[in-house]
Amino acid sequence: MASFLEETKTKDTPPVYKFLVDGEWVQSKGGKTTGILSPVDGSVVGLTQIVSQEEAEKVIKRAKEAQKEWGRVEAWKRADLMHGAARNVEKVQEELVGLLVAEVGKPIFQARSEVYRTVELIDYYAEEARRIFGESIWSDAWPGYKKSKFAIVERVPIGVVLAITPFNYPINETAPKLVAALAAGNSVVLKPSTQGAICALSLAHCFQKAGLPNGVLNVITAPGKDLGDFLVTHPDIAAINFTGGTKTGKHIAEIAAFAKLVMGLSGKDASIVLADAELDLACEEIAKGAFSFAAQRCTAIKKVLVEEEIADAFLKKFARVVGEKFVLGDPRREETTLGPVISDRVADYVKELLEDALKKGATLVCGGRRFKLKKGKLVEDPEDGLYFEVTILDRVTKDMRIAWEEPFGPVLPIVRVKDWQEAVKVANQSEFGLQSSVFTQDVNRAFEIAQRLDVGSVQINGKDARGPDHFPFLGAKKSGMGVVQGAKYLLQEMTRIKTTVLNLGFRV
Repeated sequence: MASFLEETKTKDTPPVYKFLVDGEWVQSKGGKTTGILSPVDGSVVGLTQIVSQEEAEKVIKRAKEAQKEWGRVEAWKRADLMHGAARNVEKVQEELVGLLVAEVGKPIFQARSEVYRTVELIDYYAEEARRIFGESIWSDAWPGYKKSKFAIVERVPIGVVLAITPFNYPINETAPKLVAALAAGNSVVLKPSTQGAICALSLAHCFQKAGLPNGVLNVITAPGKDLGDFLVTHPDIAAINFTGGTKTGKHIAEIAAFAKLVMGLSGKDASIVLADAELDLACEEIAKGAFSFAAQRCTAIKKVLVEEEIADAFLKKFARVVGEKFVLGDPRREETTLGPVISDRVADYVKELLEDALKKGATLVCGGRRFKLKKGKLVEDPEDGLYFEVTILDRVTKDMRIAWEEPFGPVLPIVRVKDWQEAVKVANQSEFGLQSSVFTQDVNRAFEIAQRLDVGSVQINGKDARGPDHFPFLGAKKSGMGVVQGAKYLLQEMTRIKTTVLNLGFRV
């Protein structure tokens, strides 16, 4: 298989990447592009097309036409094509790893993990798609009826699915959206985040080269402000699978009319540490859960609620673990475990939340500085640096913004509570409800807390996590709607129920 970079970019410097429509990689007739700057060092990774509304209209029309035939293809054949996409990802995995590092600043060891995990995910979803079964129902279960009617309830494709993906996992967040929709018999219009679009285009190329019919998978690139509302309100879009911020998700929900919505949104995931917790385990898990990929994950632990009697001991041990585990630096280097945040806007927001907390009395346990990469070395830059030290804030109170807002950067607030009841109360006061974690050796108490937390899922004695990828992943409150991931569950979201009733000419 030809490399994505060889087949879909121009020979310009920097390269211009094409978009995918009806099986062809093309450039926008308008000639407009968006430059993608690497958060690693500010260099230009490439330019992507700004697709016009007129071009997007043709893409959606073609996707609708192609879906009619694709939906009639046998389930096993669709699954085999998905397996082919996984094999193609394996062939270009080093290329994908390099793109992840350059385009979103992901440390190289995490980039490798993301690509490997994506291969496994596609294969698992493909097999699960062979088992999209319905049921049969006799009429005599309802009072007054005999066995005179027989209902065949089946799951059928929805139609054209609009997949909108985020920057932080441009391969592993895109893959389930593609494989679930396609394996279920839908066609897809993929609109990736501008930052991360090259990675998403590369993944789509792997699916296309597996043998998908023309028009079944299409990729549109453009800033959301240019094309977002047009896409989500289009009458031929049957479902929208969106991952991103709650503000954008709320806007989509308000204007999307009759499209089915599956949305993974923001989180302010709280980790509760009780006095009887095994502190070594809690510190290790919270450190990984809070700061991996510079906390640019909806599932990142974004607040720790620790019982007062062990708060000092926890903080002493936690600060040491964090200091040993995270090495800030160039994500292209093997020893780096913490890279840059994605943009100036995010870095400025993190700084704003940090300064607000310190002004209101929070204690800086460690970190707080900001750096820029110059000639391969980190240089402190309080105004423009994208590299944030791991930062821990103690004695955070309810009047501080960091207690409630999602920074999407490596700053973790510690809130001291008197007991587990107060911890649950504070956790549930958040407008978000994605995940939470509880650290305790009392299994009964752990389950009681889990029952009381108003979130999509609760981890007991483990960090917040999205996987494994056959577990359902979803949010409550303003953290989403529908099941965002989990093979069987997302495949169900990508289908609708259709009932055919056979009226018998005799009674059984």
